[in-house]
Amino acid sequence: MPVSQRFLALVGFQLGQFVDCPEVRSLVVYVTQQGETGQPSLLPVGHWPPDERALPAVDSVSRLRVPAEQRRWLPLRDGQRLLGALQVEAARNPWPEPLAQRLQAVALALTEALRLDLEGGELRQRLSEREEQLGLLLHQLRNPLTALRTFGQLLLRRLGPDHNDRSLVQGLLAEERQINRYVEAISALVHPEGRLAAPLSPQPLLLPPLLSGPEGQPLAGLLEPLLQRAAATATLQGREWHGPRTLPDWSGDSGSVAEILANLLENAFRYSAPGAAVGLHWASDAGGLQLTVWDGGPGIPEAEREAIFGRGVRGTRSQDLPGTGLGLALGRDLARSLGGELALVVPPRAVAEALPEQGNAFRLSLPTPSVPQR
Repeated sequence: MPVSQRFLALVGFQLGQFVDCPEVRSLVVYVTQQGETGQPSLLPVGHWPPDERALPAVDSVSRLRVPAEQRRWLPLRDGQRLLGALQVEAARNPWPEPLAQRLQAVALALTEALRLDLEGGELRQRLSEREEQLGLLLHQLRNPLTALRTFGQLLLRRLGPDHNDRSLVQGLLAEERQINRYVEAISALVHPEGRLAAPLSPQPLLLPPLLSGPEGQPLAGLLEPLLQRAAATATLQGREWHGPRTLPDWSGDSGSVAEILANLLENAFRYSAPGAAVGLHWASDAGGLQLTVWDGGPGIPEAEREAIFGRGVRGTRSQDLPGTGLGLALGRDLARSLGGELALVVPPRAVAEALPEQGNAFRLSLPTPSVPQR
């Protein structure tokens, strides 16, 4: 319903005051709503006298639009925009002047209230969308921050305790921790409970255009730093890393593909069992490219394998670990926007014979990029 409960309460109050008017038989308040065909229709949101009757919507072919001696319509109009209408059925026609003035006053009050209600709803919608986008960007910002920390810790190991530059690296790591605290503070302001609020509209959870594309960019150039980051993380965590020997020859919206893989790798290192191997496997055929991030830990329970792709949803084994549950939702939405798909395959051996018999595999399927016509 396109109006708030507060507006519905006001409708009930305004219509209920006609209980002392025997001339008024029926009052119905409608609001304008776009139909599936693109043509506007009038949706009933309140009526008097109150009863259990079900009122139909009024479209361009409704019989309620046909003129009737005892039925009149008072438009609820904001300038040229028709917000709704007040339908009045009265025993007398024309109306007595006091009744006409009273009904016009109610129509004006409902018009102003409906205008404010709709504007408030639009503002809440925009605020929700901005908060959702900000939460997404904060989620993605954690990936490069994690990479900086990982590379800094590895460099600190290699420098040794007496190296002259050790204090510089320690300073970089301290700054990374401070930035991460700012990120967590902003995240707490946006989503105090640590979960992404349910969106007001079922729009895909996509990155801003500036973070995707450009079209036709080779994927290999963006994969190399991701693989370096993964190898460094595996070294710090004391687990095996199995990267590909070669890189795929694929070009397209590689920025979005890299964001998907970054989230999958982050999840693998964060949520798989300690010591479990992690890897990236790819294969291509006439149908396109498949990139699979896998781990050798316990398989995700079957009951959760589809649910974890929902916004803000995480598996039972990761409930006590930090995270917002956005990575897989973003990955699947981005994959589908590219004409591909992101799916969980258990075990990894089902993807390729060379992969483990135990664990989880998140397979990103991408179509073959179309070749521009000359």
